[in-house]
Amino acid sequence: MWPSFLGGLTKQLGIDLGTANTRVHVRGRGVIINQPSVVAINKRNGQVMAVGEDALAMVGKTPGHIQVSKPLQRGIIADFEVTEKLLRYFFEKVHDDKAFAIPRPKVVICVPLDVTEVERKAVGDAASSAGAREVLVVEEPIAAAVGAGLAIGEAFGNMVVNLGAGSTEIAVISLNGVVTSKSIPIAGEELNKNIIQYSRDVFNLLLGERVAEQLKISIGSAVELEQTLETSMRGRDLLSGLPREITVNDAQIREALGRSIKAIVDQIKAILEITPPELVADIQQRGIMLTGGTSLLRGIDQAISRGTGLPVRVADDTLNCVVRGTAVLLEDKALLNDVAIPAADLMKGI
Repeated sequence: MWPSFLGGLTKQLGIDLGTANTRVHVRGRGVIINQPSVVAINKRNGQVMAVGEDALAMVGKTPGHIQVSKPLQRGIIADFEVTEKLLRYFFEKVHDDKAFAIPRPKVVICVPLDVTEVERKAVGDAASSAGAREVLVVEEPIAAAVGAGLAIGEAFGNMVVNLGAGSTEIAVISLNGVVTSKSIPIAGEELNKNIIQYSRDVFNLLLGERVAEQLKISIGSAVELEQTLETSMRGRDLLSGLPREITVNDAQIREALGRSIKAIVDQIKAILEITPPELVADIQQRGIMLTGGTSLLRGIDQAISRGTGLPVRVADDTLNCVVRGTAVLLEDKALLNDVAIPAADLMKGI
């Protein structure tokens, strides 16, 4: 009785714990946190100095005693202690209204497709250590498909390509389960690295990660554009060691991204080749749904459509598809029970 009484008082959270950003949905309130998955820690005393946007602004600008950490790589916990601090900070932000609710929330949290049992347990343990009373994990493509409005419970094939920051997850879903899938480490961060490498090779110019990302957002594309886009690119000249600024256009950035875009298309085709023909027929009818932040790259839907010969759509509010999916699952207990996996044997009766 006591656990069920507390269950009625605690808040219910849906969390998209992403490589680049963490989004938190609170049942009844909507998405109230959308912050970079970055933590700045003072190594002298172990105290958290900043989280989210404030910590991201410190990247590349800190003295030796301040460590700016991105604790998630490809959506998998790379630094358990920092991830715990990140989640604890967000849990406290959720409960800063000082309402009667007890800060021991029930949490639905998303994990990549290819996580091991140990990695999945690490997610549950981090959330539990940060204060969660109960943790359920859901595979990201499932949550993304639900958030995109796909009817995944039908005996009908749905193909979702979740283009995130750390990984691209390709999944064919039917009857609330993943039939065929693949996760590849080619996504937003890899595209940033492509731009950095291209700048070094072609212009002898060393860029920072944030500069590369801004170039990708401002003029990046996967297919030729009707109108040429140009912007300035600033970095350090590798020959003189001094700052230098040049002008680049969309064709140059597209050349930098070309190999990775082709790799994504090739992997989608590879999954289609091993998908049962009945489901492939369904996908040909319904098309491929793109979710995640990297799906906002200009023309990536056209590039995938040209490569596969299938219709491709970008989901509405694609950045928030995964966390919106957790919101739907919190409202639909039957569906949640069908798709969720217990993260760990967490503390009972609290």
